[in-house]
Amino acid sequence: MNIKTEGVHAGEFLLSEASGYRSRANIVISAGAGKLLAGTLIAILTSANAGQVTANAENAGNGVLNGIVVTSAAVTGSYLVSVTAAGAEGAKYTVTGPGGNEVGKGVAGTQFVGGGLTFDLAEGATPFAKGDEFAIAVQAGLGEWVAYDESGANDGRRAASGVLWANIDATDNDVKAAAIVRDAEVIDSLLTGLDAAGEAELLALGIVVRTSLPDNPKLGG
Repeated sequence: MNIKTEGVHAGEFLLSEASGYRSRANIVISAGAGKLLAGTLIAILTSANAGQVTANAENAGNGVLNGIVVTSAAVTGSYLVSVTAAGAEGAKYTVTGPGGNEVGKGVAGTQFVGGGLTFDLAEGATPFAKGDEFAIAVQAGLGEWVAYDESGANDGRRAASGVLWANIDATDNDVKAAAIVRDAEVIDSLLTGLDAAGEAELLALGIVVRTSLPDNPKLGG
């Protein structure tokens, strides 16, 4: 006999909410957040970041790529900076986004702006040559949402900002979703990721966590 456990249904965690749609918001769960269940505590990404910059081991030049700034126009994934021509006034290069599309062109020594990225590519003592490459690992998603994690990266996910309405899968792509973000009552046993800090942060938003009772969860204290 196979025993199956039924998960939390969309909105099942909700005990009460404000009139109309005041308690709800349409949001975007950031790509890479994975599969999240209805009732998961979620948080807003307040910063985006560029991860490791990797120079191709076979680069002829010994210059560096630094000064990276990521904006909300960027997407999560690997950006590739490829030198297309060397020159006395600085190597020319193209920048390709995670989808394989070119997002801009630049010249070493001049700040690059495009595709949601800003950075500087500086020549070293040995000039760049055609074919030299740098990979930039980007975690984008500024203003998007991920699962709340009090011990996670300091990019906004440490502060619970709402509760996810329904199951979603944001493993590979951004996903539009709905969330309870203010003035509501929710049932503790139907939440995922709840801890003392998260409960306090929800309370500050007017989201009260009620303790469920076996016979009638609406009578929780």
